[in-house]
Amino acid sequence: MERREIYYSGRVQGVGFRYTTLQIASGFRVTGYVENLPDGRVHLVAEGPSEELDRFTRAVLSRFGHYIRATEETQAPATMSFAGFTIRH
Repeated sequence: MERREIYYSGRVQGVGFRYTTLQIASGFRVTGYVENLPDGRVHLVAEGPSEELDRFTRAVLSRFGHYIRATEETQAPATMSFAGFTIRH
């Protein structure tokens, strides 16, 4: 199990990013959250099997790639602290 934290920048707020990412997550075995940051970026935290995270993050990129200018990603062992996938406000 792995944890990935991704910061997306570009035109990623006000385009349905969080809601659509929540819908995408429902099709994968991942937990975590997505949130808007005050600086205009979107922060995604996801935990799950490595291959599942690969597929999930590719699906997000496939849907929003034309809005994303840059990403910063870190990987770590999963904390197993999430019961599901949510939007943080």
